[in-house]
Amino acid sequence: MSDNNLLSPNSAPHSDVEDIKRSSNYLRGNLQETLEDRITASIPEDDNRLMKFHGSYMQDDRDLRNERNKQKLEPAYQFMLRVRAAGGVVTSDQWLMMDSLSDRYGNGTIRLTTRQSFQLHGLLKWNLKQTIKEVNDSLLTTIAACGDVNRNVMCNPNPYQSEIHEQVYAWASELSKHLEPRTLAYHEIWLDGEKVESTPSKEQEQEPIYGSVYLPRKFKIGVAVPPSNDVDVYSQDLGLIAIVEDGKLQGFNVTVGGGMGMTHGDTNTYPQVGQLIGFCRPEQVVDLAEKTVTIQRDYGDRAVRKHARFKYTIDDRGIDWFIDELTKRLGWTLEDARPYHFEHNGDRYGWVKGSDGKWHYTLFIQNGRIKDEEGYLLKTGLKEIAKIHQGDFRLTANQNLVIGSVTSHKKKKINELIQQHGLSDGANYTALRRNSMACVAFPTCGLAMAESERYLPSLLDKIEPMLQEVGLAEEDIVIRMTGCPNGCARPALAEIAFIGKAPGKYNMYLGGGFAGDRLSKLFQENIGEAEILDSLSPIIKHFAADRRTGEHFGDFVIRSGYVKEVRSGLDFHT
Repeated sequence: MSDNNLLSPNSAPHSDVEDIKRSSNYLRGNLQETLEDRITASIPEDDNRLMKFHGSYMQDDRDLRNERNKQKLEPAYQFMLRVRAAGGVVTSDQWLMMDSLSDRYGNGTIRLTTRQSFQLHGLLKWNLKQTIKEVNDSLLTTIAACGDVNRNVMCNPNPYQSEIHEQVYAWASELSKHLEPRTLAYHEIWLDGEKVESTPSKEQEQEPIYGSVYLPRKFKIGVAVPPSNDVDVYSQDLGLIAIVEDGKLQGFNVTVGGGMGMTHGDTNTYPQVGQLIGFCRPEQVVDLAEKTVTIQRDYGDRAVRKHARFKYTIDDRGIDWFIDELTKRLGWTLEDARPYHFEHNGDRYGWVKGSDGKWHYTLFIQNGRIKDEEGYLLKTGLKEIAKIHQGDFRLTANQNLVIGSVTSHKKKKINELIQQHGLSDGANYTALRRNSMACVAFPTCGLAMAESERYLPSLLDKIEPMLQEVGLAEEDIVIRMTGCPNGCARPALAEIAFIGKAPGKYNMYLGGGFAGDRLSKLFQENIGEAEILDSLSPIIKHFAADRRTGEHFGDFVIRSGYVKEVRSGLDFHT
């Protein structure tokens, strides 16, 4: 890549992160030496930037900051490690590996993410190498789980469409592998691989897609299979909507330019929904993805990182410009988009029989946290199931878990373990809670402005009686919370959303589409719990009294004038 690729669209100087990447010798930097430094549990910020490409970044326990500062100790530095599994599918052995690592090196819990990945929290610097080695030994990886590259490729779990899931999952896996960074730094640093002599020609061969400076920001791909939009396909930089006709996968409708992150107070940043641009055949999808990524590599903003996502590249230049550039690079033209219809973006809980005769059990896991609690031995129960389960585990995009491909012979024993450990399919929770999602936030996320995972359950405790009172306890309403506006739990697509503004304070948004096809709109700004409840109570009563047959909450608040409809991020702040 030439230096021209390191300029922003307005020719401003590139950001310091671009310098870090360019001088890193393909993500090596000083990581090897830094990890061997036993004087501190932390790492320098430049190395932390590079660490993200390897699947980890440094955090500290914010609950302990003040106390450690008083004791004149450095912060309680630790690392989050993210493990990539295309489409969220792992084996029982891989599940047991993650369970073991969480106990030996982490904080004893496993976090299922909204991108169908695993996260381990609480890792110490000197345990990272052994942890990553064991992940790699299990045939999973952490490379590209973070950083300015394509992230984990999402895929609908399809518990009832076994044959279609097999095909779509295969393409998701192929995309993930094809877009994985080629640098040998990962093997050198974490797996004791042989060091490669650094020459310009050799380096250039290492990254045929990304080049030496990788992408301006992260890039996300998701594959949805109608009628379920559980992967929130419109939130993806590149979305693929499977078109199934006569029981066979014909190809994919293509959407581009989605993305959830924004910055409070900066109207130049906004969440965006992807735009539908056409249809491609299955065998064309890898070429399509590669060329799309290279367009973002060459034209994305490398000066202002808040403006560096693919959605801004498209919005700045226009969708017609993108389609023309894509066509030039492909050498072929997308076909017209085919008809499709989404009905929901939630999971189907409990036992479901697939088209191949095997069974699948979807567990509700509140905010994706796998841990044991008094009276609810979730982590232990899943470990015992993994010991005998011969099928797969599927992490869903809603932070839940599918015990997949269970034979009729094994179903009875697995069901006994489910009952024995009190594992829940969500039937004992309200519909609101089953449709809820929250990011990690405090105490580990350094970006968090307010609580999320630890607070949303208690807020739901107070909203649920409102719904119960008006006979809507089993009404499906998508509700999401994040501790900051980066959008990890995709709140901008929720019917009710809370985005952290300060400790105990949130911006409340309403009106997202139930099927994930419309953005929410700011309703109240910088409010606490009392104001949240006071605002929601009359709206819920109004919804119960005046809703139309089959009308969803997000549609109702728009029709009733509480908020305006938002179909494009360009209208998000207006």
